[in-house]
Amino acid sequence: MVKTDRAKVLEIIKRTGFFRPDEIRVAEELIDIYLDQPGQRDYQIVVVEDDRPEVVGYLAYGPTPLTEGTHDLYWMAVAPEHQGKGYGKDLVRWLEEKIRADKGRMMVIETSSQPKYEPTRRFYLNLDYREIARIPDFYGPGDDRVIYVKRFA
Repeated sequence: MVKTDRAKVLEIIKRTGFFRPDEIRVAEELIDIYLDQPGQRDYQIVVVEDDRPEVVGYLAYGPTPLTEGTHDLYWMAVAPEHQGKGYGKDLVRWLEEKIRADKGRMMVIETSSQPKYEPTRRFYLNLDYREIARIPDFYGPGDDRVIYVKRFA
């Protein structure tokens, strides 16, 4: 991701309809940290482009603090009109290969149990992630934190 991608990525995040205003502000903060503090190592962000090339999705990830070889996928969004075309899968597969190349052991992904996230949860299961924990009412009453993991050999 480069600075000229910022507006497009924020537009995609907003248009998905998955993120609340406070979540969008956090995503924007992480984008700004990534773009304005190139020496930081907590957050990395990549974009995926279509054949025009136009940014159609993004992914934010980083090493999990105080672990050996564990990485978090923090945020991911694909423009609504491009969902189902493989861009999200391409982003996740790219990250998995990067983690493997860096001798990483596992990737952790967290999401909500709200019904609107059912396609997201199926997406991760279809990519061979396993639900390994669920914290009831974590995000709010009736909104569990669902944690997925994939281990790498």
